[in-house]
This record gives sequence, structure tokens and C-alpha cells, in this order.
Amino acid sequence: MKVSYKWLSEYVDVSGFTAEELAEKLTRSGIEVDTVEDLNKGVTQVVVGYVKSREKHPDADKLSVCILDVGQGEDLQIVCGAKNVDAGQKVPVALVGAVLPGGLEIKRAKLRGMESQGMICSAKELGLNDKLLPKEIQEGILVLPQDTEIGRSILEVLDIDDKILDFDLTPNRSDCLSMLGAAYEIAAILGRGIKLPDSEQTLRASGGAVVQAADRISVSITAAEQCSHYAARLIEGVQIGTSPLWLQNRLMGAGIRPINNIVDITNFVMLEYGQPLHAFDADNLENGHIDVRLAEPGEKLVTLDGAERTLEPHMLLITDGTKPVALAGVMGGANSEVTEGTTRILLESAKFAGSSVRKASRQLGLRSEASLRFEKEVNPEAVLPALNRAAALMAQYANGTVAEGIVEAVAGEHKPVLIQLALSKVNTYLGTELSLSEMQETLDRLHFTYDNEGENTLLVHVPSRRGDITRDVDLIEEVARLYGYDNLPTTLMTGVTTPGSLNKEQAIRRITRNLLTQSGLHEVITYSFTHPAQKADFPGLYPQSQPIALAMPMSEERSTLRTSLMPNLLEVVSYNRNRSTSDLAIFEMGNVFVTDEETLTDLPQEKLLLSIVLAGKRRQAHWGQKSENIDFYDLKGIFDRLIDYLGIKGLVYESAQPEGFHPGRTAELYLNSEDGNKLIGRIGQLHPALQQRRDLEDTYVLEVEMESIIAAAGSEIDYKLLPRYPAIGRDMAVVVGQAVAVGHMESTIREIAGSLLESLQVFDIFTGERLGADRKSVAFALLYRHPERTLLDEEVTELHGSVVRALEEKFAAELRK
Repeated sequence: MKVSYKWLSEYVDVSGFTAEELAEKLTRSGIEVDTVEDLNKGVTQVVVGYVKSREKHPDADKLSVCILDVGQGEDLQIVCGAKNVDAGQKVPVALVGAVLPGGLEIKRAKLRGMESQGMICSAKELGLNDKLLPKEIQEGILVLPQDTEIGRSILEVLDIDDKILDFDLTPNRSDCLSMLGAAYEIAAILGRGIKLPDSEQTLRASGGAVVQAADRISVSITAAEQCSHYAARLIEGVQIGTSPLWLQNRLMGAGIRPINNIVDITNFVMLEYGQPLHAFDADNLENGHIDVRLAEPGEKLVTLDGAERTLEPHMLLITDGTKPVALAGVMGGANSEVTEGTTRILLESAKFAGSSVRKASRQLGLRSEASLRFEKEVNPEAVLPALNRAAALMAQYANGTVAEGIVEAVAGEHKPVLIQLALSKVNTYLGTELSLSEMQETLDRLHFTYDNEGENTLLVHVPSRRGDITRDVDLIEEVARLYGYDNLPTTLMTGVTTPGSLNKEQAIRRITRNLLTQSGLHEVITYSFTHPAQKADFPGLYPQSQPIALAMPMSEERSTLRTSLMPNLLEVVSYNRNRSTSDLAIFEMGNVFVTDEETLTDLPQEKLLLSIVLAGKRRQAHWGQKSENIDFYDLKGIFDRLIDYLGIKGLVYESAQPEGFHPGRTAELYLNSEDGNKLIGRIGQLHPALQQRRDLEDTYVLEVEMESIIAAAGSEIDYKLLPRYPAIGRDMAVVVGQAVAVGHMESTIREIAGSLLESLQVFDIFTGERLGADRKSVAFALLYRHPERTLLDEEVTELHGSVVRALEEKFAAELRK
């Protein structure tokens, strides 16, 4: 909200305070002021001049020689190149010695032999935002109204001697989306009174009415939930023209382009009261009737911007009983637009439901100053005062005659807000020692009325303009704001406190991130959206999941919700490879979206996954060593370290050939549980064909369900005493078939050896002709230790023999001698 300092001074006495000082006070009291803009960009000695004559320059076709009266007794001769300069105009004139924005100093000069004693200025040369002016004025000098006083400073005429405070409002302070709302706030901060415009007195002074409004127009509300109050006035005999200059200045200072006197008055009153208004050409309404109803399915309306809108049943319409004439609170219809030939105005002021306006505005992509205010709920008690104020201005500046009476329909009454406020609660919350009179003074400054209710307790009547105040704590905040946040004492908290902590999932996620970054990986965050064809390349853990299309995608590349993290991570790898960064170790922890429904009827499941990608070299070559490429076991080692740290037991790697993976360098990850082995992820190299399509070298990937990891992780850290007794080691090599998984053999060894087995390691795998076809030799190193005594050699020999026999029986293993 842009608030003019000069306009504000019409409602509240701001003498003694500059615009910058007001901005500081507002910010300290909770209304942040982003900037204070000085409308004077450096203009001095520019006055209003009257062009007495204009002659063509004798030596230049595009120049004119003008004689001007600037109120200084002597006429000035000025050479001007603007096409639109003409005799009889009032124009801004920069005198000799004047300075214009950008530091341009005006000097006496000769142009093609003719003396020029100043310069006739355009709006842009005065530092005005000429985009808010009509095109013909943008391209030439600024022509002022004929009643402008000759010799008067242009700073006063155009209100350039003003400053604009740009309020950065939070959603709850919609009351300050108006000049009167800002005035109430300033008056409360400064402890001064407020002067409100007397719209009814102005209306009475505008002239007597000749007709009754109810005889010419009528109003009804069909959609009572979306519109609680609709009021209208009839103004006849209006003359469409330009607004007075002061009114145009007010609008341009707020960033609104003047259009004509009728539209400008509705915008002016909207800025003043925060109540949007709309003017209809009454002759284009069927029988002068207005009905507020919801749209029919597929109903269409051509709005003021010339676009045809297809409406939906939740959208609120203003109709004349036969056709829609406006989209309520958003934009008017072209079929009832005020034009140069309009003579009769039906002026609307209403209270529309914010939710209805917000939904329609967002869906149609139509945001306006009016919809902004309706979305945040307007003051229901401003509907009639704003209507009367605008009608009076139309009578004054459009020569209209206001019909007697207001025609209105009321579908819901506004209930006043009454809040009980106890002094003891105020002081308890704020840590202050305010007296009852001090609290009453604060409420008086806010212009809140109240009744005494017992000792040190007030019943506060909250004005309807402050819709953000609904509870006593809201009033306590108001007291704190005006008392001054800087004046509140610093006190320690009292009561029971509890230390904050992470739940199990948060802790595991943090541990995972820390361990992976310690292992040299970089975390990345990719889009939750992907291309629908990505699923065919890499189905992931949920190949049966249906793609979920977005209703309004950013692009085709981001048009469906992801079912795997891997496609986007592979895009990261390709992006870096294309920029000569081939050695990558990255991971992402994020949600994927899974459903088996082709057409969604329920929300999809969100699954938290962890994905890791390794590519390139493990280390670069230098004089002491050769370069080494990353392989499967680098990725497995990183994941095993994480699993060990989390205390997870029973993780099993099973050889597999899932789609998108290399058929011989891939494993599926299973967790042992009471319900059997559960598939939780996959690890391996990408399929060579997929690598080739994406122009990748050997790339190793892991994708695992974090939900299963979190559930299996231990909640406490396990500690072991340092060994006090010696260990006994045994090595063995067994020959088994090529198809036998070493992991299964390890599980059997651990099961038979039990708690005495301290460590187990595979230190050699050998194949060769002398072992026979499809046979391999696997060598294990076993370390036995008892935690409370020294093991006997006989015990270890017997236990180790049981291990060998178990391998022989289960895997047809042969012990190598």
C-alpha cells in the first residue's frame, strides 16, 4: 500500500514529524515501511505558464517559437520541439536557472538563431511516471487544466512536493489497505485525533434529488453465502470527462492510472476507505435490476480487458437478471462498461466473501486492487459511507444528479466483536505494571470503545475495520505495540520447560546426512517433478506405480510427480559431465509419490527414499600411484558403514537383474524380519544401454527405502569393552559351485559359530581350471574370542569343525587341504 504523506495529513495532524520519522514509528509499532519515496526527483524553479502564441520557427520545420506568460510581469520566448504545443495551453515551464531530474540545469540559449528563455517540460522531464498518463501526453509536453493558476510552482500543482510511504503489510493488517486505515494507525501512534470525510454532508451539499432511486433500480441477492450486503445508488445526467488534477495526482501517487472522472472517483474512494466500488452504465442493465448469484456451468463473460472468460459454478456474478455484467469483486463486464456516451450510473458497493473472490481471481489469473482488498475481507461498516462519498464526488466532478435513497439487499448481519480484557492478564503477558488508566488510554488512542466490567476489567467493542482482532491476546498485542516493544521489560520465562529433541526419524535422517558427507558425498536437492518418459528408463523400486500428472505443469520436462529419485540425479550427473566434472559422489534424501490408480481418488503415498550415485574415479593418478575407477564395492562400503553405524542387523545382498541395472553387477537389499525377508532397495551399476543413452561412463547407484532403515535402526548406541582375553584365529578355504552366494555362506558361518565369532572376513576368491568347471574357491578368516575367559584350543577346534560341516552339508562345499 502506497500512502501519500500529504494526503494522510488531511485526516490526521502529522505536523512535527517528517515522512521518514513516521516510517520509523510505524515500523517500530509493527507496520513495516519498506521505502519512503520522494516524488520530487530534483525539480526546482518550474512554474505554470500560459502559451499566448505559437509560431513556426523560421529556420526549423520541427521547432516552434512560443510566447509565454509565467506570472512574472514579462513574457518569455521559448523554442519548443514538442508536436502538441499550442496557443492557449497551460504548461509547466522551467525557468532559466531551474534544475530538472538528473541534474539538468536550464540556461538561456539560442536555437537556430532564436533566443529561448527556458523550457516547456514533459511529464517524464519532471520525473513523473509517464506510463500512468495517456499516450498522447507521454509523447509530448504536459498540458495542464485551464483553471490552473499561472505562475504557481509545479511542485504544488502536481503534488510533487510529497513523499510516499510504501507499507509492507502482513495479511492480518488489511485495515491499512486504505488511507483512513493508515490514518487510524498514525493517529494511534502519535496520540492525535482523526478527521473523517463527512460523505453524507457532502452528498447533501451536492444538490437536491429529483427522483427516488428505488423507482429506477432494484437489487437482490441469490448467493447469500458469498454476498452478505449489496448496496447501490443511481446518479443521472453525468458527463464523462477528465478528473480534476488533484484527483489524478492522488491516483498516480498510489500507482494507479487515471482513466475518466467516474472510474477515477471509484478508485479514489477505494484507496480512501479500502472499499472497492464499481460503476455500471445503468442504461445497459435490464430494467435497472441487479442480482448477485453464482455462475452457471460453462457460462461466459467478456471482461473489461476484452477477454472472454469461461466461468465455473463457484464464481460469484453480478447480473441484471438475464445476463452477467461483472465478476464480483474481480472485474467488470464489457457489456456494462462506462463509456464516453454514458449518462446514467448505477454505483455498486458490496461485501463479498473473501474466499469466493480469492478462488475466482486466482483461477482466472485476474488480480486487481479491488480483488486484493476483497480477498482479505473489507470493512462491512464502510459499504455505505464509501458509496455515499463516491456519489457525492460524482455529483461534484461529473455534474451528476444523485437519486434519493440507497437501494440495498442484506443477506447477513455483521456481528459486533466484544472482548473481555483483564488488566492482570495484560501485565502477566507483557511483564509490565500498567495501570487501568494507561490501558484505557491505549484503547482510546486506537479509537476502541469499552465498558467497565468489574475491577480492572474492560469489555472492549472492536470496530469492524479491525477484523484481525478476535481474542484478548490480540488486544494485548495492540497494547504492546503502542506501549512500545522497546519499552517492554526483559523478564525470564516462568513455568515448566521441556528440552527440545529430535524424534527417531529426524535423528536418523541427520545421522545419514552426516555420515554420507563425511564419506565424501555431496547432497543435492532435485525437483519433485519429472518427465513421464523417465519411468521407462528407470522404473525404480515401484515399477507398478502409475504416473501422477500435474494439473498445471511448469513444462513437459516437469509434468509428473517422481516415483524414483534416480532419473533427476542422473540429470545432475549429465549436467556436470557436460561441464567437465566427471568424478561425482552425490546423494539425495527425498519423497517419491506412489499410487496404483490411473485416476486419483485418494492422495498418493509419499515414500522417503535415499539415493546415492557414484561415477568417475576413486582417485586421480600422481607419481606414486595410478588412477582408479569407482566400482561396486565403493558404493557398498559407503552403505555398509551407514548400516553398521545405525546398528542394523540382518541386511542381505541378493544377486538380481532388475530393469535399468547391469545384469551381473547388481544386488537387491533385503532386511530379515519376523515376516521374512523384505525388499528395501537396490544397488549396482546402471545398465550399459542406459549409460549409453545418457552418455555416461560406468555409474553406480543405490536406492533404498528410508522408512525400513529408520524402523530397523537401533535407538541407542551399543558399547563394547576392550578385549581382555586373547583371540584364536582360523583360516579356511572351501570349494563351492559358482552359483553359491558368498553372503549365504557368511550367514551360515555366523549362525553356527554364534557369539564366540568376533569377526569374519573373505580374503580370497579363486577360480581356475584345476578346480573344475563352474567351481570357485572362497577363503575365510575367522577370529574367535570369549569376552570373560581364555578360550581353549580344543573348544575352537570343535566349533570350527561344526562350521566346516555345516558348509559341506548346506552348500556341498569341499575343504581345500
